[in-house]
Amino acid sequence: MAPISLKWDEPSLHENRFIRDEDERPKVPYNEFSSEIPVISLAGIDDVEGGLKSRRAEICEKIVKACEDWGIFQVVGHGVDPKLLSDMTRLAREFFDMPTEEKLRFDMTGGKKGGFIVSSHLQGEVVQDWREIVTYFSYPIKARDYSRWPDKPKDWRAVTEKYSQELMGVACKLLEVLSEAMGLEKEALTKACVDMDQKVVVNYYPKCPQPNLTLGLKRHTDPGTITLLLQDQVGGLQATRDGGKNWITVEPIEGAFVVNLGDHGHFLSNGRFKNADHQAVVNSNTSRLSIATFQNPAPEAIVYPLKVNEGEKSVMEEPTTFMDMYKKKMSNDLELARLKKLAKETHEDSKKVKPIENIYA
Repeated sequence: MAPISLKWDEPSLHENRFIRDEDERPKVPYNEFSSEIPVISLAGIDDVEGGLKSRRAEICEKIVKACEDWGIFQVVGHGVDPKLLSDMTRLAREFFDMPTEEKLRFDMTGGKKGGFIVSSHLQGEVVQDWREIVTYFSYPIKARDYSRWPDKPKDWRAVTEKYSQELMGVACKLLEVLSEAMGLEKEALTKACVDMDQKVVVNYYPKCPQPNLTLGLKRHTDPGTITLLLQDQVGGLQATRDGGKNWITVEPIEGAFVVNLGDHGHFLSNGRFKNADHQAVVNSNTSRLSIATFQNPAPEAIVYPLKVNEGEKSVMEEPTTFMDMYKKKMSNDLELARLKKLAKETHEDSKKVKPIENIYA
């Protein structure tokens, strides 16, 4: 996809390329926050002693319930230095504040792995997301390509390295909890990833003149294992658990990570843990920043339930690799978009056809 030059302060969404169909448009305001998503403190998660029920057992119980109900929850007390979080956010904003030509030095179009891009959507999709992103591929460490990591602002690379390491630790700790809940050894989910892949995506959602017509990021589930999201205090992350009939806006909490379970985690649990169905909306008052850290399996990792209990049926017909699962997901998304576009065009054409005159009247 060729780089797009967008004038974010224009009075309308130009060329209709950001305008969503009515059924996809936001239904809940970006700042109408809900308290439905559980907020769980991880403080004491390593404490296995405590009488009848240890602190770890209490925390694990809450995490498991959140994954069964929503596939999404927030964690505080995670042990990541607040200064590291503020540095990561500050430096990210400085990057997006740079002139476009500076950011485009790390243009990631044309299949380049990592860097900067304006908007993003699957090749073949018509409607685009109202956002800019910069992406780092941070794990496995041996596969890092620092030439694709922006070198400005100063210190961002070093901060990103530390941030990536810390979030890898938090993610693995959460996967241990879910592994134990499935009756498996605590490393089971991590081992199923083979050589865990980590991608950091920094999202910048500029102010939008007509936020009721578009989305910052369209509705989706993450394909990977587990995602940790650091968001600012603006608001805009939304979730649904009934197929999009009802939406809630996740309340931003200073220093918290929003945890989303992905398709891989959903399948490994044989559907017990939900893959979080979510989207991002924008607003006309202020820009928004969020930093998503995706923990994914290696491309060759086998995707199939790790345990199928007696009397249950596997949610998958047969094992597949993560790469093949991902390709199928993207292909299905494109096909759904194509069919929807075709149905819309057919409906519009039918309205243009003149009614047949009744010669017998």
